[in-house]
Amino acid sequence: MWRSLASNMLTILAIVLFLMAGVILWGQGQYSAEGPLNEAVCLRVERGSTMSRVSRDLEDQGAIGSGAIFRIGARYSDKTKHLKAGNFLLREHASMEEIVDQITRGGASTCGTEIVYRVGVTRTQVEVRELDPATRSFVERADFDLKTGEFPEVFVQKREQADTRFRIAVAEGVTSWQIVDALESIKILNGEVGTRPAEGMLAPHSYEVTRGSDRAALLAEMQALQEARIAETWAARSEGLPFDTPEEMLVLASIIEKETGVPEERGQVASVFINRLERGMRLQTDPTVIYGVTKGEGVLGRGLRQSELRRATPWNTYVIEGLPPTPIANPGLASLQAAVAPEETDYVFFVADGSGGHAFAATLEEHNRNVAKWRKIEAERQTSGD
Repeated sequence: MWRSLASNMLTILAIVLFLMAGVILWGQGQYSAEGPLNEAVCLRVERGSTMSRVSRDLEDQGAIGSGAIFRIGARYSDKTKHLKAGNFLLREHASMEEIVDQITRGGASTCGTEIVYRVGVTRTQVEVRELDPATRSFVERADFDLKTGEFPEVFVQKREQADTRFRIAVAEGVTSWQIVDALESIKILNGEVGTRPAEGMLAPHSYEVTRGSDRAALLAEMQALQEARIAETWAARSEGLPFDTPEEMLVLASIIEKETGVPEERGQVASVFINRLERGMRLQTDPTVIYGVTKGEGVLGRGLRQSELRRATPWNTYVIEGLPPTPIANPGLASLQAAVAPEETDYVFFVADGSGGHAFAATLEEHNRNVAKWRKIEAERQTSGD
C-alpha cells in the first residue's frame, strides 16, 4: 500500500511540475510576445511610481494583457528597482519585455511635452510642443518671443512640470553675444556665464538640457563641439586654398553663413570669396561691415549707410584687404565644409535675385545686369507695398 501511495504521489508531483513548467513557459511566451496595442501611446511614469502602478496604467491603456505577468517578468529580470520617471513612447504591439526594458533603461524621455528655446539671429523663440504618439509628430501648444516677458499659461504650467523636456536650439549665423544673451534669459538654467566665448567658437546645434543645467557648462559643450567640427573639417580640406590656418577657415565660414540662407548656395558663395582672395580682390561683403558697426551685439535693424561702407574698421571688407581678423558669427558645419571645399566656378560677383537666393556672375558686365534686375524687383515691391 505504501509503495502504491508513494508511486501515486510521485506521479502527481511529476504532473504538477509538468504543469508548472508549462505555465512558466506560457508566461515567458506572453511576456516576450507582441502586445495588444494597435497604435503607439505615450506612457507617463511619475516620480515615485511602482511597477504595480505602471502595470495598472498599461492595462488601462490596453498596452498589456496581464499586469501580473508584467510584474513577474520585471521582478524575474531584476529590473523592478530600476524603474525610471519620464514619458515613454510605446510602439505598436510592443511586448511586455520591451516595455520593461524601455522604462528601466533611463535616458531622455521619448514623448510628452518639450519646450524648445530657439536662439535665432533676430530673437529667441520659445515653442511648447507635445508629441502625438499616433503620428509621431509634434503638436504645437505655444510659440512666442522670450524677450516679450509675456508668457502663455501653458508655458508656465509645463515649465514647472517635472517630466517636461527642455532643448536649446542654436541657429547657424548667430553671434556669441546673442547666444550668451539668450542663455541669461532662460530661467531654467543656473550659474554665471563668465567670460564670453570667442566669436565663431560655439557650435550651432540642438542641445538637450535639464532644469538647473549650468550655463558655463553648456557653453563649454558648445565650444567643444565646434572645436571638433573645426578639426575634422580642416583635416579634410582641399588643396591650394588661399588661406593657411583653421582660424582663417572659420572666418571665411562665418562670412559664408551670413551671406546665404539657401543651403544649395553655400558652395557657390564660397567659390566667389575663394576666387576673390586668389585674385587679390577685396571681399566687399556687407555682413562684415555690419559686424564692424555692431560687434555682434544685437541686430543693426536698418540698411547700411554710405558712411559706414567707407568707414575703416578691422571688419570692413570694402576697405581692408583679405579676411577680417575674427569671425563675424558662429558658422554651422555645412558652411565650414563649404569654406574648404568650394564649388569650382569663375564667379566673383553675386547679388540677390528676388527669390531668396542669389544671381552669380563671372564678369562685371553680367553682374551689373543682375544688379539692375534686382533694383527693378525692389522698386516694384516698394510700389506694390510688399
